Amino acid sequence: MFARLSLRFRIFLFFCLLAAGGAALACASLYLGWSRAENVLPTAPFLTAFVIFAFLNTGLAVAVWLLFDENVAKPINRLAADLRLRAHSGVNAEVETQAARYLGDLAPAANAVSTALSSTVIDTAKQVARETERLKAETAQLTALLTEIPVATILVNTADEIVLYDGQAAEVLSTIAPARLKAPLTDYFDSTDLLSAQEEMIKRGAEVSFVLQDHSRKLRFDAKMKALETDGYILVINVGEGAQKFIEARPLVFDFDLLNKSEATEIHDTALRNLCFVAFDTEATGLSVEKDDVVQLGAVRVLNGRIVHGEVVDTYVNPGRPIPPASTLIHQVTDGDVAGAPDFATAGRNFHHFARDAVLVAHNAPFDIGLLRRCASDMGVDWSHPVLDTVLLSAAVFGTTEDHSLDALCERLSILIPPDLRHTAIGDAQATAQVLVKLIPLLEGKGLVRFGQVIAETQRHGRLLKDLNKRQSEKPVDGTNVGRPSQTGQS
Repeated sequence: MFARLSLRFRIFLFFCLLAAGGAALACASLYLGWSRAENVLPTAPFLTAFVIFAFLNTGLAVAVWLLFDENVAKPINRLAADLRLRAHSGVNAEVETQAARYLGDLAPAANAVSTALSSTVIDTAKQVARETERLKAETAQLTALLTEIPVATILVNTADEIVLYDGQAAEVLSTIAPARLKAPLTDYFDSTDLLSAQEEMIKRGAEVSFVLQDHSRKLRFDAKMKALETDGYILVINVGEGAQKFIEARPLVFDFDLLNKSEATEIHDTALRNLCFVAFDTEATGLSVEKDDVVQLGAVRVLNGRIVHGEVVDTYVNPGRPIPPASTLIHQVTDGDVAGAPDFATAGRNFHHFARDAVLVAHNAPFDIGLLRRCASDMGVDWSHPVLDTVLLSAAVFGTTEDHSLDALCERLSILIPPDLRHTAIGDAQATAQVLVKLIPLLEGKGLVRFGQVIAETQRHGRLLKDLNKRQSEKPVDGTNVGRPSQTGQS
């Protein structure tokens, strides 16, 4: 139990013990002297002496503890955080030695060891980067080739979840709902058509042709289904000559780790990097959850610890009223931008499908989640998703005394936010996603591997932000109490 306490709190308890021990020893000494006096002496002088000593002794202990906390405990925490950054997140930043100047040769020695180890890592990283660039070029060629072919290709695992889709498939899926990896095919197409085709494919042991329909049965596609030599199958949809309009070079999106279907577990027992996350951000007409409205919504999906490039939400939202000029100065969204944009109910329903079965992640989540939950009835959906806040994740990794603003986090984790994207919904969502990806290995390095462990740890920092992992049965968040904190959690 004691080992789970933070270093600074343990040191504080140590000095409390010193103060209490000193007072106890003084009390015992005064009592011994009084009890052995030849004549019975009045107790008042002894009590006065003890009170004065206890007061001065406690003051001395507090003063020494403050010095120790500022010059030893905090630098040790900062040094540990710097080493974890280099060890787990690939951030090649110098270990800060100035803050740890009273720790003797510890900081320079740690910096020397870290530099020596990271030099080998850098050489390996360069080789990996070269190979990655080659694979990117080959993927781009494959994407261009698939774009020219008027068919949509979807790779599906044994759980009927999407493992890969090309640009044509993205267009087909998006006509029904936002395209996303790991989504069940039944989220888009009629389950009866799919089940019949699967049964026929297994029975014949060969490729089958069939008609595929969406849930409303208004969209019909000629499709083929073929089993893979490994588990799963390929679904090919004929999109006809009209496919030429899709040549926007949408990327080939895939994650072959999804072919290996893992056993379903309770979310609290699931490894953090095995979860699907949706990092999102909103821009609004103001900072009140209760009174203001969303004007822009951006979101990025993170799967298996990696950002899924090509799966984003980036939309203006019509708030149904003029945008205050003071708000436009911050996010640059004007009334002209939102003219003709969907209202929040429509945008929210699309986003809800995009975030299905995912953990929502935001920086200063109470504000953004509060806006979604306030309008849940208009959207006709339930925002009961698990929630992670990168402010609290940062506090769990770096301690509560550090700056946890999005800008500070990005600087600490070597993440670049293009100036033209800062304070835009998609820009801040992308930054939040990158922060999350960098924080996951740091959390794992601290032994916080499973989602439940992370939630328990962030709840210890509840004074920073409200815990949002509660059922929707609660009343909406009060806009007078929730906003974007101005210091430790400023977004």
